[in-house]
Amino acid sequence: MPRKQEQTSSSLFKPVSFTTQSTHNPPTTTMATLAPQLQEITQNFTANAPEPVQSTINAARAGVEAKFTTPPDIIKVNSPFPSFTLPNATGTPTSSAALLSKGPLLVTFYRGSWCPYCNIALRALQNRLSEIRAKGVELVAISPMLADASLSMQEKNELGFEVLSDVGNGLARELGIVWKQPDEIKSIHKHFGFDLGKLNGDASNEVPVPATFLIGQDGLVKNAYFEADYTQRIEPDLVIEWLQNL
Repeated sequence: MPRKQEQTSSSLFKPVSFTTQSTHNPPTTTMATLAPQLQEITQNFTANAPEPVQSTINAARAGVEAKFTTPPDIIKVNSPFPSFTLPNATGTPTSSAALLSKGPLLVTFYRGSWCPYCNIALRALQNRLSEIRAKGVELVAISPMLADASLSMQEKNELGFEVLSDVGNGLARELGIVWKQPDEIKSIHKHFGFDLGKLNGDASNEVPVPATFLIGQDGLVKNAYFEADYTQRIEPDLVIEWLQNL
C-alpha cells in the first residue's frame, strides 16, 4: 500500500492560502492538487521557524518515518475493518454498522486541528464531497481529539461530513497507525499555543499517522493509503479513482 508542520497562531508562520484553486502548476481537474498546498506549509515553516524548533520537529518527523518504514502491523487491503462506535462532534454515538448499512465508507485519520496539513487535507476532501457522495459513499474523519475540539475544527473548516473522536486512539491502535511523539514536542506545542493533552483528553502524546481507508459494505478494506511522512496526504483525485473502481 502507498507509503509515503504546523500552522498555528504564532507569527513564525506566514498565512497559507486554503483556496480550492491554485497558482501552482494547473491540475488536470477543476480542483487544485493537494501537494503544492502542502509544500507551501513546509516552505513557510522552513522560512520562519527558529532553527531549534525546526531541528526538534524534523527529528521527530524522521523518527516516525523510521518507525513505519516496514509496517507489518498496519491493516491490509481485503482485511476486515474493525467495527467501531465513536462520538461525533456533538457527542452523538456513530457506529460503523450504521454507516455501512447505507453504503461504502471512506475513513480518513488526521492528527488534530492544530496540524495545518490535516486542516488543508480535510478541506480538500470537503471540496470533493459531492463527488464522493454521488458514488453512494459516506466520508468520516477521525482524530483523538475530544468532541468539543472536533466541533470547533469542523466549524472552522466548514466540513459537511462527520468528524469522530477516537479518544485514546483505540481504533487507530487496532489499525496499527499510532505514533507516540517524543516528549520534546510537548514544549514546542505549548510554545505555539496549544496543549495536546487538553485537546485529546489524555497525556499520552500519541497521534495517528495519517491514513485513509475505503471500506466496502461487506466490511472489508478495499483500498488503503498510509503515509508515515505527515507532510504528505492522499490526493483527492486518487480517492475518486478508488470510488470509480468500486
